[in-house]
Amino acid sequence: MEITRRPHLHQDWIDPHAFGIVKALQKGEFTTYLVGGCVRDLLLGIHPKDFDIATAAVPQQVKRLIYMAFIIGKRFRLVLVKRDSQQFEVATFRREVRPEDLTDPGAPSADNIFGTPEEDAQRRDFTINGLFYDPISEQLIDYVGGLPDIDARVLRMIGDPEARLLEDPIRILRGLRLAHKLGFTIEPTLRAAMEKHAGELQKSVLPRKREELLKILRLDEPERALTECYDLGVMKHFVPALHDLLGNTERRDLFFQYFTSLSTVVNDPADPTQLFGWLAFAVLKTAQEGPSERETPHSFADEIFQTLMRDEFGMYKFEQTAVVKAIELLPLLKRSEDFKRRGERRQLALMKNDGFRLALRLAEADLELNAEQLSFWRNSFSKQSAEISELEADAKEKAKRRRRGRRRPQRDELRSEPRDKRDDHQNDDQNDDRPSTVSNGEEG
Repeated sequence: MEITRRPHLHQDWIDPHAFGIVKALQKGEFTTYLVGGCVRDLLLGIHPKDFDIATAAVPQQVKRLIYMAFIIGKRFRLVLVKRDSQQFEVATFRREVRPEDLTDPGAPSADNIFGTPEEDAQRRDFTINGLFYDPISEQLIDYVGGLPDIDARVLRMIGDPEARLLEDPIRILRGLRLAHKLGFTIEPTLRAAMEKHAGELQKSVLPRKREELLKILRLDEPERALTECYDLGVMKHFVPALHDLLGNTERRDLFFQYFTSLSTVVNDPADPTQLFGWLAFAVLKTAQEGPSERETPHSFADEIFQTLMRDEFGMYKFEQTAVVKAIELLPLLKRSEDFKRRGERRQLALMKNDGFRLALRLAEADLELNAEQLSFWRNSFSKQSAEISELEADAKEKAKRRRRGRRRPQRDELRSEPRDKRDDHQNDDQNDDRPSTVSNGEEG
């Protein structure tokens, strides 16, 4: 049932660009709302990070009406609107596939069957993410009972929890994370379904699990979310190495001791390398104290540690390299007297290393340097920072020139390649085959 009311929220927190896009589409006589996580956050008194927009206009109509609008997505077509350094996703209202759609040869793909606002709301994941807000008329539209759940601070699935989690197991991680981010209670049938179907996470692709892990690490109290992941049997299928560490009471206490004390490593939560460096170093320090239920790494050079970073955390190659280099540099940072004697050239060579900054933060967080050593490296880095920045800029420019110099394969060359190779070339040009938060109404 639809509930429409004027809500109590900070209207002045709405991004003026998002407001303008909604206004322009409504002026073109298309029903258009703010949707999902931004509406939820406005109602909870949280400054929204992103503003997503849902509209009755199809992508081509949005592109014609809105300046700097670009249609993206091979599977799920939506519009990306650019304003200064910001981007806004504008998606057309969708509906679920009907039996007749499967027999109609002229029907669009299942992800691009357009519908009404109510049908679109029913496709979203949690009730608190299924709310629409019209910033022009200042009206809130609720088709899924999200308002009562926000008032009660309850996380509830839209539809049958078991069916919706089987449809996309990543919702298990999303639900756990959202509950801890917002301080909500997970509705009992949803919680039971999460525990029952935790094993389905093994079917989810690693990049999506990586993103959820990073978002968990950005929480105010990530250790609480990680503990609940273990308690529900989710961690076993999410990050098995952590499951093994948390399975032993002594190891669990030790891990969270390191995890908490090393949190100062992260001064930029937007940097995945810092987040992964923090987690990987905490795991390594814990594992070095003794064996767990399965074989664990005892140094950064162990293949087990490489496998953990690559296959469980989903770290990119350059992130793995930076973390390994940082851990490798830790003993050298203690030899500050040696570097003083050998002069600035030797110091600069060390500080140019990709892992130096992370190494210095790890050493400081783990109390591996005394005050004199820490002061020496900070002062040395400050003196050399201009030259290091210049060298880094030169390296980036050389990398750009190398990329520009690569010859693009011609169409007939692509045809002669195996199908999977052709897809790789196409993905270089269209890096949009990613799960869209708007496609399932899953706002983070």
